[in-house]
Amino acid sequence: MGEEALLGALLPPAGASGGIARGDAGPVHADVPLVVDLDGTLIRTDSLLESLFVLAKERPRLLFSVPLWLAQGRARLKQRVAAAALPNARTLPYDRELLRYLDGQKRQGRRLVLATGADQRLARRVAEQLGLFDSVLASDGTTNLSGAAKQQALVAMYGERGFDYVGAGPRDLPVWRSARRAIVVSRSEPLAAAARKVATVERVLGGGGAGIGTYLRELRWHHWIKNLLVFVPLLAADRLTDAGVLAPAVAAFVGMCLAASSVYLLDDLLDLPRDRRHPHKRQRPIASGDIPATDALILLGLLLLGAVAVSLLLPAAYRAAVAAYLALMLAYVLRVRDLRIVDALLLGFGYTLRIIAGSAAVAISVSAWVLVCSTLLFFSLALLKRFSELALAGVLVDADAQSHGYRAGDAPLVSALGRLSGAAAMVVLALYPLARPAAVGGQWLLWCGCALMLYWMQRLWRLAGEGCIHDDPVMFALKDRQSLIVGAIVLTLFLAAA
Repeated sequence: MGEEALLGALLPPAGASGGIARGDAGPVHADVPLVVDLDGTLIRTDSLLESLFVLAKERPRLLFSVPLWLAQGRARLKQRVAAAALPNARTLPYDRELLRYLDGQKRQGRRLVLATGADQRLARRVAEQLGLFDSVLASDGTTNLSGAAKQQALVAMYGERGFDYVGAGPRDLPVWRSARRAIVVSRSEPLAAAARKVATVERVLGGGGAGIGTYLRELRWHHWIKNLLVFVPLLAADRLTDAGVLAPAVAAFVGMCLAASSVYLLDDLLDLPRDRRHPHKRQRPIASGDIPATDALILLGLLLLGAVAVSLLLPAAYRAAVAAYLALMLAYVLRVRDLRIVDALLLGFGYTLRIIAGSAAVAISVSAWVLVCSTLLFFSLALLKRFSELALAGVLVDADAQSHGYRAGDAPLVSALGRLSGAAAMVVLALYPLARPAAVGGQWLLWCGCALMLYWMQRLWRLAGEGCIHDDPVMFALKDRQSLIVGAIVLTLFLAAA
């Protein structure tokens, strides 16, 4: 894809609704260069953080060198990180409204300059991809071209009031002070007011900040329902109405929600390049730039602090279970997610750890039969998710389709192993009353429930093969009418059997 093709993909046709139509430049001053910042302005993210995420994913051992690089200065840090890992310049979240404006200015013959504190390697890649800029100024390993340093460099090249400047943050105020005109890419009224105090603001671009709904979507709050597994020990012991254990169980549920959301957030941060190439995942709040990477890091820290605070209110065994869950998921995010079959096994055990955490929080032991059944069942569902992703990628017709390390040729193995694991989970559960006849009654009811569960899982596998499951299988089941009916019947049978 060439430069014009990339711009065509990023910019809507002339006359499209919202912002400035392509080619509508507004006032043009061809004799005055237009200087554009990169981080938070042209792209809706921080390039250094993005590079560090790529480094953590691809070369995690080098993270130990980051403090040493930082001790040599921010410019040196950016240079070393850029030499080791760079985000894909083609898939970065560009501000489309600003691109429309720049495209219009360029078409009118104006000279465009990219001036950024990012390292020159990344800056040049961005300039090459967009094909808009006549020259590039960037950090070079010695000078960190940001704030006052950028102001001095631009004044030396173009003189006071000899350029217009596009920026998006307080660090741009010194540059605006020396600019002829200021273009503010932010809906922050305090920032716009501050810019007006030091320069003539020609226009304000950019959308509003992310709302609470966007942050909840990033936390995947609808997946919190999976953490209801912490109540399984209470259900098995018939103590759901016991106030003495219900309160710590609710606290355990909240703690697991915070821990799980922190994992989702970390996964999205480390998997940004892959998500931005995905037809659906590129719309996630961080991948699209709706939530800045800096805000996401702060939110990640708050989630972890919240999970720790909740765990301090509960027994040490619960803290150990949550720590094991976080360690397991960290291994998954960093390495294991691309190891075929092993990734699904790890996810399956992650669900079982929720049950173990609930057991630890309320001091109610859970049978090993239940834990084995849970691991097998969720191992099956994790494989089902991978199979559905392959089906959506075109595995049934495209021999080159792949997802998370799985390739088209793995589809039969994934399907067979997943179906077998699901069936084994139901066999384990069905054998439980035979092993403890004095403890469990209504074994026929339990067996009927297991048979219905087998039917439900085989139906899901069929739908996945047909490309009908576009989401996590658990979330699909919560939206699927037939799955909800089967689930209600199974739950009734299991409760009656108990």
